[in-house]
Amino acid sequence: MTLRTIAAAGLAIALAGCTTIPSASDPISARWVGQSAGKFFAAYGPPIADTEDGSATVYTWKGGYKTVRVPAKYEDGENGKRGRQVSAARTLYLRCQAQVTTDSSYTIRSIRTMGDIPGENSKSYCGEFLAPAQPGQ
Repeated sequence: MTLRTIAAAGLAIALAGCTTIPSASDPISARWVGQSAGKFFAAYGPPIADTEDGSATVYTWKGGYKTVRVPAKYEDGENGKRGRQVSAARTLYLRCQAQVTTDSSYTIRSIRTMGDIPGENSKSYCGEFLAPAQPGQ
């Protein structure tokens, strides 16, 4: 009986030490998990909806609307002239939508992007918008 109690206590201690560590490949989580949701919403605008999920609240947020004009691309021609057109000019309408989950103390526990699209400089516009690279990185 004592061995079971000790094993259960050891397991409980081991599990208590587990925390969610944001992945380095997810700059949004690395930037915002553990921060106050008030700080997030003050920086990027209020949520459009919220739902209670036990002791957590899940907020749906949309923002970062931006229109970008991408010029046409051309092959290199002879004597420095422009060659044939490779891709046409186009307009990108960028936006970001995320679900922000907070605990009872209004601390962000997770952020999940929804319908993320490529940005100007990366595969994720939400990553560019919500977790911009710091100078010197």
